[in-house]
Amino acid sequence: MPSNPVVAPSRATARSVLLERQLERYQPHVQGAVRTLAMRHARIADLALSFPALLFALAVPRAGLNPAPALARVIDGLSLAEVAAAAGMPLWLRKLSPEAFVHPIGRLPDGELFRRQIANHLPRSPKLAPSWLKIVADVAELAHEPAAAWIARELIREPRRINPARLRLIGLWSSFGRQLIERAWTPNMRIGAALAAAEDWRTMIALHVNLGSEPISDMWLNAACVAGYEFLPLSSISAISEEANAMRNCLRTYGYNLTHNRSRLWSVRRDGHRVATLRVACRFRDPLPNIVELKGAGNREVPRELWWAARQWLNLHDLSRINMEQRNWGSAPLDRATWQAIWRPYWLAKRRIPGWLPITPSRDALDAL
Repeated sequence: MPSNPVVAPSRATARSVLLERQLERYQPHVQGAVRTLAMRHARIADLALSFPALLFALAVPRAGLNPAPALARVIDGLSLAEVAAAAGMPLWLRKLSPEAFVHPIGRLPDGELFRRQIANHLPRSPKLAPSWLKIVADVAELAHEPAAAWIARELIREPRRINPARLRLIGLWSSFGRQLIERAWTPNMRIGAALAAAEDWRTMIALHVNLGSEPISDMWLNAACVAGYEFLPLSSISAISEEANAMRNCLRTYGYNLTHNRSRLWSVRRDGHRVATLRVACRFRDPLPNIVELKGAGNREVPRELWWAARQWLNLHDLSRINMEQRNWGSAPLDRATWQAIWRPYWLAKRRIPGWLPITPSRDALDAL
C-alpha cells in the first residue's frame, strides 16, 4: 500500500511547532544556550519535550559538571534514566516545566523516600516554580533530605509565609537535633511554628556567644533580702534561661545588651518562689543605677510594696561607686570557644566551613542567620 506523502511532513511540522513552543517557555536569559544545544542533534532537541530540566542542565551546567558523557548517551539513544544518571539529574525533575530553571541546577536529593514525597509537592504554577526549586535545593544543601521535602510541602501550602532570607536559619536549626534547642524540628511542623522555633534557637545562640561560659563577674549590686523579698543575681546563661522559662519573659534576648554593659538582670523571690524579674540600668541622662523594669510572670505589673522593697534594696548600695561604663554597641567580642563548640558539629557533618559561618566568630555572620 503506498504511503501517504503528506502524513510524515505533517507530523514533523506539528512536532517542530510543539518543540518551538516548549523552547520558548525557557527563561529569556537562558534560551540562547538551550537553543544552541538543541540545534546540535534532533535527540538532544527532543529533551525539551521529554525532560526539560535535563536539557537545561546540559545547556547551562553547574560547576564541575561535564555535559559530554550525558550528551553522548542522548545521541546514542540510551534511556532517559541513563542520561540523567550521567548528568546527576534526579528523574523527579522531569515533571517541572521549562519556566522553573533560572540558575544552574545544583545537586538535589534523590533518595527513594524523597522521590515518593516530592511527587506530592511539585509546583503547579510556573511563576512559583523557580523559587520553589531554589529553596528546595538550598534547604537540602543546608540541612538534609527530610527538611527539603518538608520545605517543598510548605512552599505549596503557604508560599507567602516563606521568607528566603530566613531559610539559612531554618536549615541550620532543622539539622541540629537538640543542641540549645527547646523545640526541635519535625516533618509535621507548619512553617509558622518552625520559624518561631528557629528564631528562639537563634536567640539562645546569641545569648551563649555573647556571654560565653563564664558568669558575669560584676553585677553592680549585691544580693540581699529586703522586706521579705530576696534579690538574687541572674549572672549566668543557665540562671537567665531558667528565669525566662519560669517567668515567661524575653530575658534570653538580653545577651547583646548585657555584654555591652548596658544593664543587669535580677530575680526577685519570696519564700523561695519567683515573684518578679528586675532590670537595673541607666535611665535617660542619670549616670547612676536605676530600676528600669520590674515585672511579674508574663510581664504582669507588680504591687506597689514590691517596688518599695526594690528601691530600698537599691539604696542599700553606695551608688556613686558603681562602675557602669558602657561599651559602644558592636564593640564587645563574641566568645570564640562557644562559637566553635556550637558550629563544629555542622562543619564536620558538611565537611566544610562555609564563608557565611566562619571559624572566627562574627557579629555580621550571627546577624545574617
